[in-house]
Amino acid sequence: MKILRTPDDRFKDLIDFPFEPRYQEVDGIRIHYLDEGFNDSEVILLMHGEPSWSFLYRYMIPLLVDTGFRVVAPDLVGFGRSDKPTEQTDHTYRKHVDWITKWLLSLDLRNITLFCQDWGSLIGLRIAIENQDRFKRIVLSNGGLPTGEQKMSNAFTNWREFSRTTPDFSIPFIIQGATTTKLSRVILKGYDAPFPDDTYKAGARILPSLVPISPDDPESEANKKSIEMFKQWKKPFLTAFSDSDPITKGGNKFWQEIVPGAQNQNHITIKGAGHFVQEDRGSEAAKAIIDFIKKNP
Repeated sequence: MKILRTPDDRFKDLIDFPFEPRYQEVDGIRIHYLDEGFNDSEVILLMHGEPSWSFLYRYMIPLLVDTGFRVVAPDLVGFGRSDKPTEQTDHTYRKHVDWITKWLLSLDLRNITLFCQDWGSLIGLRIAIENQDRFKRIVLSNGGLPTGEQKMSNAFTNWREFSRTTPDFSIPFIIQGATTTKLSRVILKGYDAPFPDDTYKAGARILPSLVPISPDDPESEANKKSIEMFKQWKKPFLTAFSDSDPITKGGNKFWQEIVPGAQNQNHITIKGAGHFVQEDRGSEAAKAIIDFIKKNP
């Protein structure tokens, strides 16, 4: 497997991003993560999606740390400051679950409240249900566990086709298109920082095609098994979807209905936010996590 590593100077002077980079090696791949705060009894795990990285959480981390939590935010393999396998075939759904599972176990993270969105939920929900003793609560935003049996939105189908065919896979264009906020050039530069050129984008290019869209997908059965296990999940489970995401709209109802721990929770809809709710309404998302933990000690 050929691996690229984004030069450090690409990450100099990022706006609102003063966090110290940390690294853990898994299967010969260096995974980058942020680790802020010191409270091991309340650890918040922030899982980003595609094609973003932990930069997405820059507004939320200070609010969570100031409330007294330890906050850990990894970059998926192929994203952010993590190493980037160069071939699309190097990336599979199962490998991404395994890589982040091994990373989490190597850090021995426990007492976790998971906040996950987009691919952060496709990976994070699997890890949480397969390592239940390490997780206390889950907050799901704009994501889920596709099995190939659901009808996918037109927005997702178009996104998948775009990722496969466009000659210019522009990260700033994609991020701006999935937010309701007009983003400044310096913010868009932050999202583009991990990718000096197209050779670094194999993971970002292929992930939309790894979402299960038919029952014969290699990860369809694993996701169905996870959903059956979530039907027994009695720990607190909150949905915090946004109101302006055409890709995942309506997906919150499914989880509210099947997860026992989602019953009697104050599920919220974050108004005025697109797919990347962390970018559009980061402070509201952080407040939702804080309130959720306080109400479910």
